[in-house]
Amino acid sequence: MVDFSQLKKSSGKAALEKLTQELKAVTGNQESGSDERFWYPNVDKAGNGYAVIRFLPQPVNEDVAFVRLWEHAFKGPTGKWYFEKSLTTIGKNDPVAELNSVLWNASSDDASPGRKQAREQKRKLGYIANVYVVQDQQNPENNGKVFLFKFGKKIMDKINEAMVPQFADEAPLNPFDLWAGANFKLKIRNVEGYRNYDKSEFASPSALFEDDDEIEAVWKKEHSLKSFIDPTTFKSYDELKTKLNSVLGLDGSPVASRMQAAVAQKRVQEDLDDEIPWHEPKAQKSAPAPQTQSLEDEDEDLNFFRGLANK
Repeated sequence: MVDFSQLKKSSGKAALEKLTQELKAVTGNQESGSDERFWYPNVDKAGNGYAVIRFLPQPVNEDVAFVRLWEHAFKGPTGKWYFEKSLTTIGKNDPVAELNSVLWNASSDDASPGRKQAREQKRKLGYIANVYVVQDQQNPENNGKVFLFKFGKKIMDKINEAMVPQFADEAPLNPFDLWAGANFKLKIRNVEGYRNYDKSEFASPSALFEDDDEIEAVWKKEHSLKSFIDPTTFKSYDELKTKLNSVLGLDGSPVASRMQAAVAQKRVQEDLDDEIPWHEPKAQKSAPAPQTQSLEDEDEDLNFFRGLANK
């Protein structure tokens, strides 16, 4: 358990180094819905928006300032939606991930229906952290409040670049530090129909407030993060498999049986490979890069699929 005095003592270089290690662990790795704890940046009619927020450190009695969450969100041919947290978030087998592997490996043609479906069903990568809203241009009633904020890879890249700068004249910054951190200027543009955050940037380092009592009051308003990655909050493999089959219309069909058999065979082969301590590496075949949309939340799944194609 960390109290406020310990939090302040840990501010600075040591805290930045610890957080950098955590960042490496998740970037190398509860559905928000209408949850009022979450803050959503809004845009104007042209698709542009501006806000200033401050990323906050780990909540009271917790150890991390942010969590990483994999989710699947897609519509099946039945018209039903599949919107679920992926078990890969907690290091377990997930039925959609397994199905996508089968679909991807079924053909070497990047334009094949199987690979197209796998892309449509791929995981979406998100991060959740607590933020203090300094300025919400579209909704000023949010100013001065603490919310949960769910964001994607582009914003996480900004955080990573601040913590581990590329150039010698740039000092490392811990964006989650209440005293040595910095406000984040969130600049949203509409680029080819998608939200783009490339212009977003951190301001100069400064304490959130000059008064520690005000800082502590904000810290104590943070929301819990650990529940989002608590294994008990995830549906079981069998529950997700039933839902997936229902969404894709595979219940009891020959197609479903063939896919299940293919997944089972893949697991057996992986187990055999793991049992062989020494073996020649498999020949690698170059796979053409798939055509992808310019999405803000692009994740590692396409590289993951390319790797599967080489096995």
